[in-house]
Amino acid sequence: MGVKFKDIVSPEEISFNDLDGKVVALDAANVIYQFLSSIRQYDGTPLRDENGRVTSHFSGILYRTSSLIEKGIKPIYVFDGQSSALKKETQQKRAEVKKESEKKWKEALEEGRMEDARKYAVRSSRMSPEIVEGSKKLIKLMGIPYIQAKGEGEAQASYMVACGDAWCVASQDYDCMLFGAPRMVKNLTISGNQNNPEIIELGKILKTLDITREQLVDLAIMVGTDFNQGIKGIGAKKGLKLIKKHGNIFKILEALDIELDVDPTLLRDMFLKHEVESNYQLKWGNTEQQGIVDFLCGEHDFSEDRVLSAVGKLKKLESTQSSLEQWF
Repeated sequence: MGVKFKDIVSPEEISFNDLDGKVVALDAANVIYQFLSSIRQYDGTPLRDENGRVTSHFSGILYRTSSLIEKGIKPIYVFDGQSSALKKETQQKRAEVKKESEKKWKEALEEGRMEDARKYAVRSSRMSPEIVEGSKKLIKLMGIPYIQAKGEGEAQASYMVACGDAWCVASQDYDCMLFGAPRMVKNLTISGNQNNPEIIELGKILKTLDITREQLVDLAIMVGTDFNQGIKGIGAKKGLKLIKKHGNIFKILEALDIELDVDPTLLRDMFLKHEVESNYQLKWGNTEQQGIVDFLCGEHDFSEDRVLSAVGKLKKLESTQSSLEQWF
């Protein structure tokens, strides 16, 4: 879901050529959910193999990632670690929405309302441990590194960009800015020509809004994040005015004479002092063509011709195995 900053943050449209030669950290959960939601049949049913196992995410990971590599982008996948207890309420609400959407999806199917069926089906997407582990296996077979975060994947990816090990985070959520990512790119893994990549640079945003990163985090706390509900009636624009007037979340709460559902210090630390994995290696290996064919075609009923076509694009990685520095 992420923080709602659309009213105050304006991404700049770029082309894929602008990302040629760049290392991009992909928030795996964000990306896989996109695939699970969008890669479906006309009635909203996800792609499945003969045994009924969902394969939409495999299709997205293989074909979309191979397309990125063909464009000269060098991807890294970052997976979520253990969720914070602060996120429990958000996760419960999401689970309720998914359950209700699944019910409405089945009702729409029975009544022949295919457009509604697909709409509700998209909202019912779930990412199980099996989906995560299968995704990691495919990514490894593709020769692409993945990082297991200690906590939030977006925090880990943002840290890697801040360290210079990646050029940007690819995500649809503005949370990356709160975690300190110098750059994030939206729409990178979304199919369709109508969605061009868009870049958001933290430094430019802070300069435009005339606030610090700490104040940006305080603004997010007012608006609401995955870790707290926010203050009722305060959106991004109103929150920005309050930050400009009072300076920080503590003075704002005092002025409004209200309390948050979560200690603002804990919320600040979630974004400003998030635990990350600093001991990681980024090593791109060779594409295991036969392994991919055995896994996708042998185990999950994919078309071998289509898989081999995508593998051919992945092979571009093997011709660029020199030092990381050339990718920046």
